[in-house]
Amino acid sequence: MARVSSLFIGAHGTGPAAAIRAGIALLLCLAASQQARAQNGTAAGNPPAATPAETPAAAEPKADPAPEAGIISFFKNTELGGLADVYYDYYSTKPSGDAPFRNFDTKHNQFGFSMAELWVAKAPTSDQRGGFKVKFTVGPAATLIHASEPGTTAIFQNIEEGFVSYLAPIGKGLQFDVGKFVTQHGAEVIEARDNWNYSRSLLFALAIPYYHSGVRATYAPNGKVTVMADIVNGWNDVTDNNARKTVGVQVAIKPTPALSIVQNYMAGPEQPHDNADWRHLADTVVTFTASPKLSLMANYDYGTDTIAGIRGHWQGVAGYARFQPSKYVAFSPRVEWYHDAAGFTTGTAQTLKEVTTTMELRGTESFLWRIEYRGDFSDVAVFTAPAGPTRRQQSIGFGVLYWFSTKG
Repeated sequence: MARVSSLFIGAHGTGPAAAIRAGIALLLCLAASQQARAQNGTAAGNPPAATPAETPAAAEPKADPAPEAGIISFFKNTELGGLADVYYDYYSTKPSGDAPFRNFDTKHNQFGFSMAELWVAKAPTSDQRGGFKVKFTVGPAATLIHASEPGTTAIFQNIEEGFVSYLAPIGKGLQFDVGKFVTQHGAEVIEARDNWNYSRSLLFALAIPYYHSGVRATYAPNGKVTVMADIVNGWNDVTDNNARKTVGVQVAIKPTPALSIVQNYMAGPEQPHDNADWRHLADTVVTFTASPKLSLMANYDYGTDTIAGIRGHWQGVAGYARFQPSKYVAFSPRVEWYHDAAGFTTGTAQTLKEVTTTMELRGTESFLWRIEYRGDFSDVAVFTAPAGPTRRQQSIGFGVLYWFSTKG
C-alpha cells in the first residue's frame, strides 16, 4: 500500500529504456562539456608557454605540468555507482496481488525483482563549487514510489533523484540543491542496503513522503549542528497538483559522537486543486551507538490533513536495534505501533503493529544477504487470506543485494 496521496491519485506507466538513454546522453554531454572547457581554456585564456629559444635564459620559467585530460579530470571527482536488489517472500495470507502495508517486497511465493539503480554524482566543494546528482531507478519499486505523481511524463518514475548543487561561499559553506531529491523524513530510505532491515517499516510506507521537487538549502555552522530548509511542490510530485508550495525545515544535532537527533517539520497543501487545506508532518529520529557492536534507533511521526472538510491524523513510533558481533553478521529487530484514526493513510480506521527480526550475512563489502521474519497485526480484519479476512499477516523473506561505487 503506498503513501497518503496514493489513495487519491492513479499511477503512471514505466519508461526504463527512455531513462537509460537519457542517463547515457547526460553522461556523454557532461564529459564532452568538461573536455571542451579544458581545451578552450588553453586556447583562449592560457596561451602555451614560450619555447626555450623564445625565453631569455635568465628568466626561464619552470615547465608547467601537462594538463590533465578534461574527461579524466571530470571523472576523478565524480562518483559512479549501481545497485541490484532481488527478494523472495512467503506470506501466511497468500495474497494474489501485492501484500498490504508493504513496500517493494510485496509478492508472495515468487522470486521478485525490486529495483536496479545507476547513479552519477559530484559533491560541490570549496575548490569546485558546482555539483550534481542523477540516480536512475527501474523496477517495481520505481513504479510504486511514483504511483501518485500527477505529472504525465513517464520518465519521472525512473529518475529517483536529479538535481544540481552550488556551495555558496557564505560562512562555512551554504549548499543549495535544485531539482528532484528524496525526502528528508524518516529513519529508513528507499535503498535496503542503507537500512537495518530488508522490509520497509509501516512509517516508511504510510506516514511520510518518498520525494520532493524544488530547492533546498543546507548549512552546518559547526560539527554538531546542521540546519536545512526547503521549498517544494509538495509530497511525491514533480508536477504540482495545486497553486501553493510546501515548506520544510530540519535541525540535526550531534551533541556527542554516539548520539544523533534529527527533527523535521513540513507543511503545505497537498490535495489536488485545493490551496486551503494544509497537511502537517512532524518527524523525529534519534540514533544512539551504545557500543561498537550495538546501535539503537527510534522514529516518531505525527501527521494531519483535511479531505472534503474532514480532518484526519495519523501517528506512529518505531524502535530499532542492531547487534553486529562481526563485520560479516548482524541481527536487527524492529517493533512498530501505527494508529490511523480515520483511515486516512490505510483506507480503514485501525491500529497496526509490526515486529521484524532480520539476520544479515555479508559476503563482501558490496554483497549482502538478509533473512527476515515479519508479523503485521491489526485490530481490524484487514488482511485477506484463503480462509477469510484475518487480523494478522506473517512472512518469511530473503533479500539479496549487490552494489558498486567508485567512491567505495
